[in-house]
Amino acid sequence: MGRARTLAQVYRRFGEVDAAAVSPLYERVAVALSESGEALRAVEAAPPRKRHPELILAALHHLALAGSAPALAAAYAAADGDAAADAAVDTLLRSTEEVAATAARRRTRPDEAGRCAVLYPAVAEAARRAGADAVGLIDVGCSAAFNLNADRVGIAYSNGQSLGDPSSPVQLSASVVGDRSVPTRAMPEVVTRVGVDLDPVDVTDADDARWLRACLWPDQPDRAERLARLEAETAVAAAAPPLLLQGDAVEVLPDAFACVPADALPVVTTTWALSGFPLEKRLRFLYRLDEAALGRAPRQPTPR
Repeated sequence: MGRARTLAQVYRRFGEVDAAAVSPLYERVAVALSESGEALRAVEAAPPRKRHPELILAALHHLALAGSAPALAAAYAAADGDAAADAAVDTLLRSTEEVAATAARRRTRPDEAGRCAVLYPAVAEAARRAGADAVGLIDVGCSAAFNLNADRVGIAYSNGQSLGDPSSPVQLSASVVGDRSVPTRAMPEVVTRVGVDLDPVDVTDADDARWLRACLWPDQPDRAERLARLEAETAVAAAAPPLLLQGDAVEVLPDAFACVPADALPVVTTTWALSGFPLEKRLRFLYRLDEAALGRAPRQPTPR
C-alpha cells in the first residue's frame, strides 16, 4: 500500500503540475491513473525505474499509434480528456504486459536535433585544430542518432550567421547569447557516422520510428510543428542511416573507433549520456576514450 500511495502521488503530481500547463489530456489521464488502484498495480508490472508517468504514457500512446488501442487513439484525436482517461485505464489493464515490456525496453526521447546548433561549429573547430579534411562522427548515447546529422541540417543563428545545408528539410534556429560570434568554418566531409546506445533507435524500423512519435505528447500546443520536424529529421536520418552499436558505452567505444577510417579524425560527442553515469564509470569512459585515441596512428595536419 505504501508503494501504491507513493506511485499515486507521483502520477497525481505529474498530472496536476508537470502536464497541467501544456497537456490537458495528459493531466486528465495521469490523475485518472493515480486514482485507480488497478491501474497503479498494472504500472508496477514495469521495473521500478520504468514506472515514471511520462514513460508509461508514451507506452500507451505507442499502442494507440500502432492501432492496438483504438478507443485511446480516438479520444486523443478528439482531445476528449474524460474519454482519454477511461480509455487509458482500460488499455493499461488489458495490455499490462505489453505496456510493461515497452517501458522496460524504452526511454523517452529528448529533442535532439536542436543540439546540432552547438555541435556543428564544435566539430568544425576540432577538425580545424587537427588539420583534418574528413571526420568520423561517434555519438555516445545516440538515441535516434539525429546528432550525427549536424552537417545535414540548416542552422540559422539569431545574430544573422548561418551554417549547414540551407536546402535541408530540417531547418533549425538558435539564439546566440553574448557578443561573441559563432565560428563559421564549414564542417569537413563526414565519412562515418556511428551511434552508441544501450537502446539505439533505428529510424528505418517502423516500430522504432513510431516510438519517437509516441514520445510527443498528443496535445502539446506546438505538437504539429514538433511532429513535422520529427518527420523531417527521420527522413534525413533514414536517407543514409548511421551504423548503430548497441551496448555499454565504455565497452563499445573501441569498436566505434575501429569503424572510422585511418585517414579521418574521430570526433566523439555525448550531449547527455555521461550525466547518467556514476563518477567511477565516467572516469572509466574517459580512460577508454584516451586509450582509443592513443591506439590510432598519429595524423599529420594538412598544410593550410
